[in-house]
Amino acid sequence: MICEKLKGRSLLTWLDYTPEEIRLFLDMSKQVKAEKQRGEIRRRFTGKTLALLFEKNSTRTRCSFETAFGEEGGHPVFLSNQDIHLGAKESLEDTSRVLGRMFSAIQFRGYKQSTVETLARYSGLPVYNGLTDDFHPTQALADMLTMEENFGDVREKKFCYVGDGRNNVVNSIMVIGSKLGLYLTIISPKSLNPEPALLSKCKELANASGGKIEISENLEKVKGADAICTDVWASMGEEAQKEARVKLLKPFQVNQALMDKTGRKESIFLHPLPAIKGEEVTMDVIDGPQSRAWDQAENRKHTIKAIMLATINGTTD
Repeated sequence: MICEKLKGRSLLTWLDYTPEEIRLFLDMSKQVKAEKQRGEIRRRFTGKTLALLFEKNSTRTRCSFETAFGEEGGHPVFLSNQDIHLGAKESLEDTSRVLGRMFSAIQFRGYKQSTVETLARYSGLPVYNGLTDDFHPTQALADMLTMEENFGDVREKKFCYVGDGRNNVVNSIMVIGSKLGLYLTIISPKSLNPEPALLSKCKELANASGGKIEISENLEKVKGADAICTDVWASMGEEAQKEARVKLLKPFQVNQALMDKTGRKESIFLHPLPAIKGEEVTMDVIDGPQSRAWDQAENRKHTIKAIMLATINGTTD
């Protein structure tokens, strides 16, 4: 699959991509997943190197990038704050310039969105946002792939996010969903509603695509949902707020009673993981027959491989 218009580009947020380009990434993700299932071995990253910069711990993001790049013949290099001067002793701009001379692409997982933007600006390489406080775009693409595996095209499918409505996962679902015509309902306490400026922008995008975005505190809004998604109640870096968050969000727990409110046996449960079973979701839901959290986790690898093939090679052939 040829995708020359994507070659050399970074993925910092889905705001930078058109609906048609996002659709191309989804199609490529389905292709590389099918190749993996058929046992095909390719070497499309032979002679290429990937810098993996991590300020925050990771299971799915690190494993997805490392295995996707390595099994294609490339060489991923893991670098934590203890390994390099990331904004300390050496400026971030200078680190970006050095990495740009040595690698084929860079992944960053950390705190500030400005860090991944600086890496992209000064390295001259494709840079991938593996998670910042603002966005988690690779997770959102895996979410959409999982939806399409269960329901076909996500356009006009009903997706309900329940819980903390202003974290990086919700932000990225809002952006990608609004571009793809998703019917998105965010059910959260008013104090945890999405940031107004981003919400307004996404509503404009949804109007253009035929999608919808609704904000509510009413759990009855899950009626008719194709998918219910949640996330941990206190994200990395918010541990001090854990007790208050648990108290605030306890009524928004995803349990079987809430899943039943959809009125549809076909409804699925999604979670970006890691999950704290017994808090944001009960064990019987995440480990039950409606859960697609494990498909969703696997799809991180296939979508990330597609993103890298498109932006480094300009093709999945």
